[in-house]
Amino acid sequence: MSLSPGDRVSAELADGDRPAPDVVIEPDADRLARAVAEALVARLAAAQAVHGTASVVLTGGGVGIAVLERMAGLAAEPVRETVDWTAVDVWWGDERFVPDGDEQRNERQARTALLDAVGVPAERVHAMPPSDGEFPGPDEAAAWYAGQLAAAAPEGQELPRFDVLLLGMGPEGHTASIFPGSPAVRDPRPVVAVRDCPKPPPTRVSLGLRAINSAEEVWLVVAGAEKAPAVAAALTGAAPEEIPAAGVRGRRATRWLLDAGAASALPAAG
Repeated sequence: MSLSPGDRVSAELADGDRPAPDVVIEPDADRLARAVAEALVARLAAAQAVHGTASVVLTGGGVGIAVLERMAGLAAEPVRETVDWTAVDVWWGDERFVPDGDEQRNERQARTALLDAVGVPAERVHAMPPSDGEFPGPDEAAAWYAGQLAAAAPEGQELPRFDVLLLGMGPEGHTASIFPGSPAVRDPRPVVAVRDCPKPPPTRVSLGLRAINSAEEVWLVVAGAEKAPAVAAALTGAAPEEIPAAGVRGRRATRWLLDAGAASALPAAG
């Protein structure tokens, strides 16, 4: 028997002092995107109330971009919480190493879906380099992005505060651009070049798991029944080498935000 839409549970996984993941299920992908958008607006507004600014790490993929489109719509609605988009730093968890302006770039999709509409200042949009920029390869691009992260971090640290880091997950369990069996799973660097990805385009730049897990909160937004086996494996103790998403854990919270299809292989609550 599977969990039902509307159920909220905690997976029984321990990781030192970090709390177990929360699992929230929505009936379908559209309602999932809307719910995540509303929750993310609230979370960024809360971060700004505390720090004066907020920091978010974006993801690509169908449901990830749908969340951003819903956020753009919320910006025009009278909602309880509002975000000052001039005080939001935007980073990326991964990027396809393709030319600037290529439709495959997560940056281009995010600008179209949200960033251009809400007016995030250019200096707060921290895009990963394209393949036709100043860096000849993904290793140099990854090193540059690590430098950008360090420059924005508190003195003596290599990573800035990430209030929320969004991730998707593929049917085989990859997250960001870290695929099963990839050396990137155990790479300690904050940003890594990834080659020979089994899903095109084959060359990418990605945050490493250590950088991902530095975030205050990590939200994995997953839709589709084809991903249900990997979701269940990640939440029941699979090794990160087999299911990289299983190696993700935020400092204060980890949220698996699923539609009913993606949750269909999970055991019943209680």
